[in-house]
Amino acid sequence: MNSTAHSEFPLADRAPPTHRVRVVVADDHPAIVLGVRHALDAFADLRLVGQASQSTELVETLRRVEVDVVVTDLSMPGGRYGDGLGLIGYLRRHFPTLRIVVLTMLGNGALLRRLFETGVAGVVGKGDDLAHIGLAVRRAMQGGRYVSPSLAAALERSGARNGRPTRRLALTAREVDVVRLFAAGLSLSEIAQRQHRSIKTVSSHKISALRKLGLAGDAELIEYARTNGLAHRGLSEAPRRLAQESVEAGYAPIADEAVSG
Repeated sequence: MNSTAHSEFPLADRAPPTHRVRVVVADDHPAIVLGVRHALDAFADLRLVGQASQSTELVETLRRVEVDVVVTDLSMPGGRYGDGLGLIGYLRRHFPTLRIVVLTMLGNGALLRRLFETGVAGVVGKGDDLAHIGLAVRRAMQGGRYVSPSLAAALERSGARNGRPTRRLALTAREVDVVRLFAAGLSLSEIAQRQHRSIKTVSSHKISALRKLGLAGDAELIEYARTNGLAHRGLSEAPRRLAQESVEAGYAPIADEAVSG
């Protein structure tokens, strides 16, 4: 995989370039949006033109505003177009020129590989330095791929365990999403509603994942997801750290707006 993880971050540019890369951020945590805004302001060639808290708002913004790159969380409940790999696939089909950078707390190597297979240009861990967001956006505009340090380590670990390929690579994108949401505490009916699919289909994905992974039941599936980075553990220190950094920088929440350019 052609990935980049920088340890040296650029200082804020002195003068803005003629054309600034137009970025939209999508995340259901206001603290994350503030953190991304703070991070992008350090790059004179990048410009935040909109924000969204779920997939419906994101898609409507993309239809209304000219956007070069979207920085999006992987888990955003409540939207018409779902979230996770399903949303990424939708964006790739309907906005083929859009570059996508995923900002996530999940560190599962198999999931990260799947994201790149769907056409994502970069992945940035929410626990990594904020400068990686701007670097990932720049790299995406250059046509390359970007992986922040913590996720690069996860990708390396996922290649093999004790010299043997890991079993989780066998899961399909839908199975990964079902396992992720189930381990986060959603019922099958809630997952079905969120993904706009039947309960029978969601149940089939879960059963298939259990079979492929050789697990005996729900308890083992949840434990597998948690130990392999497929389950959110709630709000970690990362969102709180982003909020604190934004407050220290003098930022306040920005209103829902989109400026074309």
